[in-house]
Amino acid sequence: MDRVYEDPPARPDSAARAPAPAHTTSTVERGSFCLARCACGWSGPARRARDRARTDAHDHETAAAG
Repeated sequence: MDRVYEDPPARPDSAARAPAPAHTTSTVERGSFCLARCACGWSGPARRARDRARTDAHDHETAAAG
């Protein structure tokens, strides 16, 4: 059986420049650690205190806004 692979058509330059994702943060628990994550791909350090992870998320949103 022959397989044919084709590249997808190239997008125009205007379509390639998608707007940056919004900074929407949340916290994720991994075992006994909690870390902050953002829709833009940012991830904070793992923390044992949930409150500190929330502060990391808030600091990221503040830095991204200004």
